[in-house]
Amino acid sequence: MTSDRPFPRPGPWSRGPRGPRGPRGPRTVGPGARRIGPILAILAVLIAVLVIVGAQYTNLLWFRSVGFSKVFSTQLTAKIELFFVFGLVMALVVGLNIYFAYRLRPAYRPPSLEQQSLERYRVIIEPYQRLLLIVVLVLVGFSSGLSAAGRWQTWLTWRNGQSFGIKDAQFHKDISYFAFTYPFQRWILGFAFTAVVLSIIAVAATNYLYGGLRVQTPGEKVTEAARAHLSFLLGLFVLLKAVAYFLDRYGLAFSLRGVVQGPSYTDVHAVLPAKTILVIIAVVCSGLFFANIAYRRWTLPIVGFGVMVISAIVVGGVYPAIVQQFQVRPNEADKEAPYIARNIAATRTAYGLPDLDTPDQKVKQNYPAKTTATPAAVQKDAANLSGIRLIDPNVVAATYNQLQQIRGFYSFPDVLDIDRYAVRGKKSDSVVAVRDIALSGLGADQSNWINRHLVYTHGFGFVGAPTNSVDADGKPVFFERNIPPIGALPTFEPRVYFGENSPDYSIVGGEPGKKNELDRPTDNASEGVNGQVNTTYAGKGGVPMGSFVRRALYAVKFKEKNILLSGRIGSSSRILYTRDPRDRVRKVAPYLRLDGDPYPVVEDGRIKWIVDGYTTTNSFPYSQRTSLGVATEDALTETKSSVKKQEAKKVNYIRNSVKATVDAYDGTVTLYEWDETDPILKTWEKVFPNTVRPKSEIPSSLAEHFRYPEDFFKVQRTLLTKYHVGDAGAFYTGQDFWTVPNDPTVTTKNVPQPPYYYTLQVPGASKPAFSLTTTLNPRKRSNMAAFVSVNSDPGPDYGKFTILQLPRDTQINGVEQVGNNFETFPAAASELSLLRRGGSQVTLGNLQAVPVAEGFLFVEPVYVKASGGTSYPLLKRVFASFGDSIAYAPTLQQALDTVFEGSTGVAGPTGPTEPSGSTAGQPTAAVLKALADVNAALAARDKALKSGDLVAYAQADKRLTAAINRLNAAVSASSTTTPSGQPSASASPTQGPSP
Repeated sequence: MTSDRPFPRPGPWSRGPRGPRGPRGPRTVGPGARRIGPILAILAVLIAVLVIVGAQYTNLLWFRSVGFSKVFSTQLTAKIELFFVFGLVMALVVGLNIYFAYRLRPAYRPPSLEQQSLERYRVIIEPYQRLLLIVVLVLVGFSSGLSAAGRWQTWLTWRNGQSFGIKDAQFHKDISYFAFTYPFQRWILGFAFTAVVLSIIAVAATNYLYGGLRVQTPGEKVTEAARAHLSFLLGLFVLLKAVAYFLDRYGLAFSLRGVVQGPSYTDVHAVLPAKTILVIIAVVCSGLFFANIAYRRWTLPIVGFGVMVISAIVVGGVYPAIVQQFQVRPNEADKEAPYIARNIAATRTAYGLPDLDTPDQKVKQNYPAKTTATPAAVQKDAANLSGIRLIDPNVVAATYNQLQQIRGFYSFPDVLDIDRYAVRGKKSDSVVAVRDIALSGLGADQSNWINRHLVYTHGFGFVGAPTNSVDADGKPVFFERNIPPIGALPTFEPRVYFGENSPDYSIVGGEPGKKNELDRPTDNASEGVNGQVNTTYAGKGGVPMGSFVRRALYAVKFKEKNILLSGRIGSSSRILYTRDPRDRVRKVAPYLRLDGDPYPVVEDGRIKWIVDGYTTTNSFPYSQRTSLGVATEDALTETKSSVKKQEAKKVNYIRNSVKATVDAYDGTVTLYEWDETDPILKTWEKVFPNTVRPKSEIPSSLAEHFRYPEDFFKVQRTLLTKYHVGDAGAFYTGQDFWTVPNDPTVTTKNVPQPPYYYTLQVPGASKPAFSLTTTLNPRKRSNMAAFVSVNSDPGPDYGKFTILQLPRDTQINGVEQVGNNFETFPAAASELSLLRRGGSQVTLGNLQAVPVAEGFLFVEPVYVKASGGTSYPLLKRVFASFGDSIAYAPTLQQALDTVFEGSTGVAGPTGPTEPSGSTAGQPTAAVLKALADVNAALAARDKALKSGDLVAYAQADKRLTAAINRLNAAVSASSTTTPSGQPSASASPTQGPSP
């Protein structure tokens, strides 16, 4: 007897490689082994479910802790609804089509090699076909449901969309249709296309497997049932294509064909009618496919589909190209003018740009930009001079760290913030920062889990200094400083549990009666022991986690077993996480895009973070789209880590609609409505009711610290470089377009100069205002074309733009040219070169352009950081320039007096305190002696500089520094000082000596 096996089975006593074995019976698997697989699968599913449920539960606990559980439940409900509805619909549609294809399979299949080969697969699949169908439908439904759940914002905005009250110029539809309805329609259409395409593939595969489609079998290739089924699905596909052509008409509102975004001449006169024609052709073609259900011949549907394809190419592609090439190109400026005008109007509206073409608005002013001025003319603009920034918040972070860090486990961000505070009864621009916790400052022996998450839990304190004052050494003059805080501000809670550098999580509260958290260092034995004061968190922030279940959940969430095992975690413990102010606001308001630079304020006895929130869309018809990432890029986003760069998301509408605050102690998030007319915000307020407080509830003490946000302004200035031009013809030529200048202080690469905050009185204004400013250059040129400022003081003029346009036929130096002139100024170049060769680090501060005496004064502080040892930048010199005159001096007053060839009367916000024993205007003997020493040292240093004697120069410079210190001490001898050595509220800072 011949075996049908490829190899005969070994006999019962066959000798294997390890010798003879006894007879072997059939292999069997015990019942326990058979159960292992299903048990493991069930356990894996249970673990996955528990992890997902646990993650959602901890997420819910977090939202409850901040009082925004409605946001969580609304999102989750929408996602679940979309997941199951769209997943089930997709699975049902595909499943029904597979079912009918299987039920209509032919009972008889002509014999062929193709069918014999398929028969093997049919035999294999037959026992598992139900399971296979379930697996396929689960995969299809699951993926479709996940995709739909990700579109929850599109769904909710469509359901709750509010009217813009503005109609587009072409289709006369409210803008809300394009912002909310059109995206929803395109999404549903895409889903329908996917369902039909998957059904066609599934039906074709099923019919092929069961003989309804016969590719290589002689005779009829498609059965009547398969033909009818596929004809119906193809008819649906073509009908959906007709719907797509119809919606494409509205999509022309975002066309890129013309000179600008939006419908062009070709779009309106060629593409729009072409799309209408294609709708009709597609409807007729779909009818031919439906007719084929009964007609059962492919000729007419195929011919109809071919006509539709040819029409799409000729009518939808060739004809518009001919119109563009032969009608538009030769007369583009005239043909496109009406559509450019539409784009200009829509872009200005969408980005909140000022009305530049209405004379009574006085937004755009012709500015003479004089290059000479008398001291008397300059004194008329004394308010602008006193607001000049000597303390650059982008430079002095290292100075703050050295003077106010106190301990290595505290730190300040690498870019500080600008705000306004009343010091000695006068409001002043100030450089402010919080002293945040910095776990990177812990030593290797300190960096354990308990220290990182239970002991070092918070920062401590708020530090501020006026922007326009330094002491004799070039250091900031702090009006709020030290631990515990002392200074001019009222008493406030100094602890910072929620900050930009806070740990990913901290567990506070601990066991009742025990204080495990390091609060602050101290030398006062009555306050603490071992040089420190400990504390226990007493706020309402964070999630209570005294129960075992919650500790287990968070142990899983943070992948840390110590959360479950630590004995320091008690019944009153709370876990703080998601602590960055931007992250907290983003989580409770997921529809907002956030400014990259939150800033701290002291208000109502608390430190609070202010975060500016933007509502955006890329669906405002005719408006020009721009990338947020590109528009907000500047020297800070490229070189500083604490200023977050916006993502590369394209938008064509933006509003600063929300001002959010985050309490630094308890993490409370409060959203305030700021733009009361924004329809996108109103839509989201309807989605998440009672989550945004009305503008009327903003405390006045908080509103005083609001400012015009930087990222919003940077987007607007990017658009203003083109859209200040209101005439369509001039816009087409582009000869008057501007560009943002590169930052002259960054030499490693070309990056835009950031805008600057400072107090300024623009021409035509009745009083100075805290403003955000920038200069602009002509395109591809380095000279100055315009100066732009926006009022940043909350009030009736908040957000008011002033654009000073310089004469087009006059060469006015821009900041890059001025920066080059400063570096090459002989007196400065030689000194800076000596300093750099000596190992000192020279840092150029913010180069500001200030409108003064109908011209522009440029000022740039110069910081010097000594080589070796513990050093930090100190203000040592000031550049100033007006017209062709340049000065380089130890103080701003000296620089201005030199530039304007006479006394400008500028002495900072306050003058020096009158020394003891002198009469008004009469210096003491000590002051006169120190002044003489300063002048002698200056003369010796200048002589050594001219002769190139570096040794003598260094000696003279050392004598100069000592003389300046003696002069400053003599001038402030009678000033009231604090124990820290800083001037008190009654003492006045100086800007350095004026020899």
